[in-house]
Amino acid sequence: MNWKHMVWSQFGAAIDALENAMRLCPDRLWSGRSKWYDIWYISFHTLFWLDYYLEDSAEDYKPIPPYTLSELDPAGIVPDPPYTKEQLLAYLEHGRDKCKAYIERMTDEQADSPCGRDRLDLTRGELLLYSLRHVQHHAAQLNLLLRQIIDDAPGWTFKSKDLE
Repeated sequence: MNWKHMVWSQFGAAIDALENAMRLCPDRLWSGRSKWYDIWYISFHTLFWLDYYLEDSAEDYKPIPPYTLSELDPAGIVPDPPYTKEQLLAYLEHGRDKCKAYIERMTDEQADSPCGRDRLDLTRGELLLYSLRHVQHHAAQLNLLLRQIIDDAPGWTFKSKDLE
């Protein structure tokens, strides 16, 4: 098994865990205030940064419509109105496809090259793992919120659901 297969197996599992939490979230909680944040916003935040970190050039990054660069604004602008679950599940599929393709085309040399993000002193390979950790962190956060609010949460995801 090569490193690309192993990384996709676990990165895909993190994305699947996020998807499972998003799907389990009842509509009444999607855009209602949770104890800390809106569930829709945690989902959006996670997917935006997944998309952003998978872009080769931070300067050339443009999110797919209807999303904007508001997440990069230092003022912390939250999109209004909230994105729907259907919109963010579509964004998740975009992120899943982009991530899998990014891993498949990454060479060893690219993995060792600087990531091109001024505030992050990481290689592209490290940025990929950093992003995996970010997705899993927020999937766990959503699971915690769901457990606290509805006393239910998705089970553990061992490997990506779409391994070839």
